[in-house]
Amino acid sequence: MRAIMVMFDSLNRRLLEPYGCDWTQTPNFKRLAEKTAAFDNFYVGSLPCMPARRDIHTGRYSFLHRSWGPLEPFDNSMPRILKENGIYTRLISDHGHYWEDGGCTYHTMYSSWECVRGQEADPWSWRTDEPEIPKHVPTMREFTHPEWWRDNWCNREIIHKKNEWPQNLVFDKGLEFLETNKDQDNWFVQIETFDPHEPFDVPEEFAQLYEDDYSGDHFDWPPYAPVSESREAVEHIRKRYASLLTMCDGNLGRVLDFMDEHDMWKDTMLIVNTDHGFMLGEKDWWAKSVMPCYNELANTPFFMWDPRVKVQGERRKALCQTIDIPASLLEFFRVKRPDEMMGKPLVQVMKEDEPVRDYAIFGFHGSFVNITDGEFLYMRASSSVSNQPLNEYTLMPTHQQGFFSPKELKEVEICGPLPFTRGCKVMKIKNQSRLANATFCNSFQYGNMLFDLKRDPEQLSPVDDPAMEAVMVNALIRKLKESDAPKEQFERLGIDPDVVYDEKRIVEDRQRSVTFDSFEITKKYRWLGEAKNIFIGMLSLLAENQTDEYFSSIEKVMEESGDECVERKHFEQIAKKFYSDQEGKVFYFLNKLARIR
Repeated sequence: MRAIMVMFDSLNRRLLEPYGCDWTQTPNFKRLAEKTAAFDNFYVGSLPCMPARRDIHTGRYSFLHRSWGPLEPFDNSMPRILKENGIYTRLISDHGHYWEDGGCTYHTMYSSWECVRGQEADPWSWRTDEPEIPKHVPTMREFTHPEWWRDNWCNREIIHKKNEWPQNLVFDKGLEFLETNKDQDNWFVQIETFDPHEPFDVPEEFAQLYEDDYSGDHFDWPPYAPVSESREAVEHIRKRYASLLTMCDGNLGRVLDFMDEHDMWKDTMLIVNTDHGFMLGEKDWWAKSVMPCYNELANTPFFMWDPRVKVQGERRKALCQTIDIPASLLEFFRVKRPDEMMGKPLVQVMKEDEPVRDYAIFGFHGSFVNITDGEFLYMRASSSVSNQPLNEYTLMPTHQQGFFSPKELKEVEICGPLPFTRGCKVMKIKNQSRLANATFCNSFQYGNMLFDLKRDPEQLSPVDDPAMEAVMVNALIRKLKESDAPKEQFERLGIDPDVVYDEKRIVEDRQRSVTFDSFEITKKYRWLGEAKNIFIGMLSLLAENQTDEYFSSIEKVMEESGDECVERKHFEQIAKKFYSDQEGKVFYFLNKLARIR
């Protein structure tokens, strides 16, 4: 038995031909759908990058207990389990987050691994002077991570000069493994490329496939923010993404060609997947993390070939998730799944489209907790401005880059063991910010939202249906309990886990919730246009000890202006006060906060 997993990063399924797109050039994805089963209701579990990969290893949701971080000592890792049972496992990737503090324990789970350098902000370039950067559309990377910005342009210079694109090298090395081991048995290879993740830097041969009359400043790295750029710039970014997608498609075709040439379909499983999607201007949003977890991010493309079942050219409607991938691979290799693994093997889905779950939950740590049955999707927000209580449970206190700070670790508690930590006690670390690590979204800004996916697949209009909301809340309580969610998650979300919700209870909870009208400062003035949204949004982002200062700043600005009505212009002064160290953030904040509800 052999298995190949081809994994892309930030794959927006709505731009793939098998999922209905008619303008991108993805013939090999179309060919893939003809050779496999394509899944229509495949959802992520934990987001973004490394939390998704932890789900792929452990078959459990990581986002309820932990933000971005490495594998834990108590985690069951699918590649390691295969390795321990005589299955050779190999990772080939250019995903630079594997080599950072917050991802450094994943690659060692494989029998062998190889990294390809140079993607995004990988600190790879050896030059000491400054790179030449063309005049460009400003992006938040310049302000929030200037070293990322510099490193990326240094990397580009080397890649373009050598014409050695990391994605191509990953597939070269993947095909080298396949060629070497095509006659061997008992192996699993993960061929994983960072593309089509931003920035959308791509060889000119692919860019030329999409007619583009954009004439503005250089723009291929969209900000994690609302769209404030021109319509022409949005179309340009979508075409840059499409160009990179077509490059991905070509390399996918190389794997399919190899499988055809060597008749590997008879005994080799193939999985093609992604960690999450990416927003390319849909609902006027760029990227991920900072907005509600819409289906452009959560409902991802997934393709599977199982040589035992031999289903091809068919669709699967069953509700499946990322946590099902490790369960499926262990079942395929006839290896026992750990008791802690929550994912389900997909063999019966492949055979008969037989459901493996009635609901799926997903989200970013400390943001919305989302649940869907495939027809309705409910986003449960934080019930308080503080987004508390919220804790990290870990034995590996690292963020994406760097350790938890001494300040964060000062009041660590030792607790547990938790049901899935295999007898290990863990550190309980309070999240001291209103925002969780690796996201920029206090969901309190938006409130709870319920979507009818049948009537509104684009999720443009939340529905007001207390009865259906009660159904979803009851299902969420059950799923959170099944997932061993910390009790404080219920408190943060304003849910009583011991109550059966009905329409009356939902209405009562709404009446008790904190709203714009709950504050004295909001009753003192008239608020025009976007000002209400900006007020709530900024309140939810500031530290808890800044609330009084924030209210005083509003009063001071209004007194100095002599205006009777609060407008967006007043918050430009207020935001500069709180973000004076990085003034470039100010307009990012205002654009984001103006759109929250």
